[in-house]
Amino acid sequence: QVQLVESGGGLVQAGGSLRLSCAASGSNFRNNVMAWYRQAPGEQRELVAIITRNGNTNYANSVKGRFAISRDNAKNTVYLQMNSLKPEDTAVYYCNAAGTVWGQGTQVTVSA
Repeated sequence: QVQLVESGGGLVQAGGSLRLSCAASGSNFRNNVMAWYRQAPGEQRELVAIITRNGNTNYANSVKGRFAISRDNAKNTVYLQMNSLKPEDTAVYYCNAAGTVWGQGTQVTVSA
């Protein structure tokens, strides 16, 4: 059973950057599609970025050109580099594996 642990969230001013990490346990990491989701207060959870096992990526329109998802299969880790952050990026960010396994989430707060 895969377990996911996110880290790297925090408070940042608008225009700043953060890098989130998601460490996965289990031996099947390299075969899993990995994704980042986010959920703002009172909103539904939404897909932010996704990366296939071959490294193909896709992004929500709201983060294209600002966020970058990557993976290091040797470290069983997926990353989300977030640049030019906006207050509307404030949310709890969740890592997801294979569409079924979730991490506990990490809070990202962007001040104006």
